[in-house]
Amino acid sequence: MEKKNSTEIATLGEFGLIDRLTSKLKRRNDSTLLASGDDAAVIDLGDELLLLTTDMMTEGIDFDLSYFPLKHLGYKAIVRGVNDILAMNGRPEQVVVALGISAKISVEALDALYEGMEQACKELGVDIVGGDTTASMNGLVITISATGRVKREEIAYRSGAKEHDLICITSNLGGAYMGLHLLEREKRVLKDIENPEPKFQGYEYLLERYLKPRARTNVLEALREEGIKPTSMIDLSDGLASDLRQICRSSKCGARIYLERIPIARQTSELAEEMHIDPVIAALNGGEDHELLFTVPLEMQEKVMKLGLVDVIGHITREESGVILVTPDGEGIALKAQAFDR
Repeated sequence: MEKKNSTEIATLGEFGLIDRLTSKLKRRNDSTLLASGDDAAVIDLGDELLLLTTDMMTEGIDFDLSYFPLKHLGYKAIVRGVNDILAMNGRPEQVVVALGISAKISVEALDALYEGMEQACKELGVDIVGGDTTASMNGLVITISATGRVKREEIAYRSGAKEHDLICITSNLGGAYMGLHLLEREKRVLKDIENPEPKFQGYEYLLERYLKPRARTNVLEALREEGIKPTSMIDLSDGLASDLRQICRSSKCGARIYLERIPIARQTSELAEEMHIDPVIAALNGGEDHELLFTVPLEMQEKVMKLGLVDVIGHITREESGVILVTPDGEGIALKAQAFDR
């Protein structure tokens, strides 16, 4: 390929690359309400909106089959895909599965993969309605395309946050990041041992957070029952710092979040201390938690707090105020995104 005046992808990063590739695309159908820039595309169906999203996982980049059970991998692949529909306040309905399969993958392995997918689909009320398979020279590749619906008045975009809105998350952060570090540590330590016995005792929760994340459909259902509509929402896949900045960028606003309000599980803190990692860094930049980060109007504070299902960690400010992390002593630190660029 011609390398004269070429730009390396790494200089743009994931989001910069997407912006570059999609910025010049033309919209040719009036039914296409939103093509890119959010968790899912939005297609006009009249009273309802169709949501469409695609998520790809590549062996060696997104997962390691030396320690990732295929049943868990199938489950996680569905949750990752469906979470983008949930992050638009939608109800997922169908998924399509496309696989790139290398010669080392057996039929029985694919059976296990699909068993995990079907388990996730059963829990989420989603149907697998088709897909495709092809040969892969570089390991297993999984692509999940998901569809769902949402009423026009209920959709939540990243761009809807307003000044004074409360910033909420659906569960603790950093657990998936530390679960991955635990798996990688044991892989290194036991590399040349004939009958390895990994030391996972006491950290089972962290392994589940990474290997088998749960979709927070219960939170969205509770919000609907209480008449609480998020003003903005995003899937927490790239880390709190990165994803909060995405909301602020889309909504043209700033934010203040408070360090002491960010929920971090006990196992996350304990393993982080053992591995000399700052648990705050894990919570802010770890990614893979697949929780929902959303905003609600300030007047909904009492209702939100009564749910007992979310943590309020801050509020939306004016754009010129920036995205700030407030420490317990009151110091404000500009929040920078350092999430995995995948």
